[in-house]
Amino acid sequence: MKTSLILVFLISMTTFAQAQSSVEDMIKDWERAKAYTKEYLDAMPAEGYSLKPAAEMRSFAQQMLHLTDGNYGFASAATGVASPVSMGESEKATDQSKENVTKLVMAGYDFVINSIKTMTPAQIAESTTLFGQFEMSKGKALEKCFEHQTHHRGQTTVYLRLAGATPPQEKLF
Repeated sequence: MKTSLILVFLISMTTFAQAQSSVEDMIKDWERAKAYTKEYLDAMPAEGYSLKPAAEMRSFAQQMLHLTDGNYGFASAATGVASPVSMGESEKATDQSKENVTKLVMAGYDFVINSIKTMTPAQIAESTTLFGQFEMSKGKALEKCFEHQTHHRGQTTVYLRLAGATPPQEKLF
């Protein structure tokens, strides 16, 4: 009986440590994504922020601000932390200069990172309904947020090339 209790305790402690590690890993991934996105923002010349590969596409600035709107929306829905920015507000910013876009995008990443820092492993595992229609864990919702920002940052590689700039090296780790 005593051996069984010790085994249950050890399994519980291992599970808690793994869950805590996953929250810490998530924060590290978001900090890496923020640094990587900053490299993209820095690589684009100021005059390239209005560049559109085609008339019907977003400009470089709008892509980055769309990514930011997604960061606020997904993270708020997943963590329960109220977003200081309403959905679509960033992309509609009248000042889409390199300086202002960089400031807005970095603030969006800070919101995600700080929101995740408020969560416990148990909260990450809780269920949520994302945008009123998709049931998943809060951790999965944050993964979807990460996927969204990765997708849009990746799209801007073409914008950098069209502007004659060299995209940053991949930051997988």
